[in-house]
Amino acid sequence: MKKTVIYQVFTRLFGNRNLTNNRNGTIEENGCGKLNDFSDEALNSIKKMGITHIWFTGIIEHAQQTDYSKFGIIKDFPEIVKGKAGSPYAIKDYYDIDPDLAEDVPNRMFEFEALVKRTHNAGLKVIIDFVPNHLARQYKSDAAPKGTVDFGSNDNTDLTFDKNNNFYYLQGTKFVSPAKCENEEKWEETPAKATGNNCFSATPTQNDWYETVKLNYGIDYSTPTLPYFSTEPDTWLKMRDIILFWASKGVDGFRCDMAEMVPVEFWQWLTKETRQKFPELCFIAEIYDTKLYSEYIFKGGFNYLYDKMFFYDKMRNVLGGKSPASEITEIWRSTDGLHNYLLYFLENHDEQRIASQFFLDNPQKAIPGMVLAATMFNNPVMIYFGQELGEKGMNNEGFSGLDGRTTIFDYWGLKLMSQWRNNGKYNDETLDTETYKLKKFYSNLLNLTHEKEALYEGQFYDFMWANSENPNFDKNKLFAFLRYTDDQVLLVIANFSDDDLSYKLILPLDAMSCAGLNNKHYFCGNDLLGNSKPIQFPGVVAVNGGLGGKIGKRSASIFELKSCLMQ
Repeated sequence: MKKTVIYQVFTRLFGNRNLTNNRNGTIEENGCGKLNDFSDEALNSIKKMGITHIWFTGIIEHAQQTDYSKFGIIKDFPEIVKGKAGSPYAIKDYYDIDPDLAEDVPNRMFEFEALVKRTHNAGLKVIIDFVPNHLARQYKSDAAPKGTVDFGSNDNTDLTFDKNNNFYYLQGTKFVSPAKCENEEKWEETPAKATGNNCFSATPTQNDWYETVKLNYGIDYSTPTLPYFSTEPDTWLKMRDIILFWASKGVDGFRCDMAEMVPVEFWQWLTKETRQKFPELCFIAEIYDTKLYSEYIFKGGFNYLYDKMFFYDKMRNVLGGKSPASEITEIWRSTDGLHNYLLYFLENHDEQRIASQFFLDNPQKAIPGMVLAATMFNNPVMIYFGQELGEKGMNNEGFSGLDGRTTIFDYWGLKLMSQWRNNGKYNDETLDTETYKLKKFYSNLLNLTHEKEALYEGQFYDFMWANSENPNFDKNKLFAFLRYTDDQVLLVIANFSDDDLSYKLILPLDAMSCAGLNNKHYFCGNDLLGNSKPIQFPGVVAVNGGLGGKIGKRSASIFELKSCLMQ
């Protein structure tokens, strides 16, 4: 089994050739990428970077302000849509493809099926979003299979809660949107439904997920200690059918949005039910409550959950100089026993771009953190499209504002992605020198995780305890560890400093014994990442000592230890 490496791509932005980029621009002004932009050439280029899975974000039809009524798609009310393009997490039809993504809107599902086939032919697996906690306020499926009952169609709206209601109804109220849209017809919702972020108010604020409605999984929030799970609530059955529908289209896995807001009992049931027909289905959970990690993995049946709260937050602090490198040890200690289930990342659609002024302002500075994300354990690693190019996210696109993120609400074009795309040629040689070097680093690192068995099935040994009092090893800026199997031993050293650093690393006898390095001398050769010169003074690891060297600023090195005879 090789390393799982996920490339998250915001689908509508990936292939957009239009760089007009008017703030709050319409689709006619700013353009929109299409499913067909993921050509064979594009997918093969992504695959060559060491990617194994593509997470196509924003595939399923969601609320938006572009009018597709001539295609039989109901027009959305602007006061319940965020941005001109809308949020991909306000699902309007669980059974349909977002029309923005289609070259030929009536054939949008066929275009998606063709994309799945191309992706598989490139040797990649397909992940899409599953958004189970909430849906768009104006939900209406026009593409569901015959016999499917729409969400809310059979609800008893006279009850705040009923086990088989799909929504929660706030009796005696009328929904009031915080978004003010002049000269627009108003959205009518009586009684008001609870909002997606568990806001049980008819007047959600701008900071609430006001464009969405909370789904009911059998929990009466007035008495939440008494869930109604003796038989499957109606929402459970509807969601199971949705997963089976997309799995039948060839989708290999689902990134499950805000999974912790849906009861673990549902996930336990859903993963078992759907894997009876599609046993290889992969489920990835978005969870922020660290107390739930184990429960959702081992009871909920998730393959992975992505780890913001331990890895991302801690690594961001180290990269930003707010925490010493030695505190990285707390990442693995805090998640001991879960390492292989945690998805590591430094960027995704929710987080600020590394190269933004809100984070590091320089994508090269994240290199040591990215190397650790990819090499510490056997778990998956993810990058966000454009991360490998140093996209800055420093645009005031419209609804999203200037926040260091690439917008998920607006129509926009990304200049570095367009430069790399090079009219469909996907030629790295067209990139400027610094961008080329960065992309080459990502490609080298991610491919290395497949080539070296110690990185995808090896054990981990942290050297920081043995060097905590070592005056020749700066524990505030350096982090070092071993990855090893019976046949391979790799030494990883990362430098989080803005300066080149010399070091003398103590390798304890316990580590040598664990890695099977007893009674020999070992040569430490060239850096497998090509970032450093061969180790200097002395270039040999002795069983009773350590290793000395020099490492460049904001870099990391991986050395393979090989036995040698001493003269």
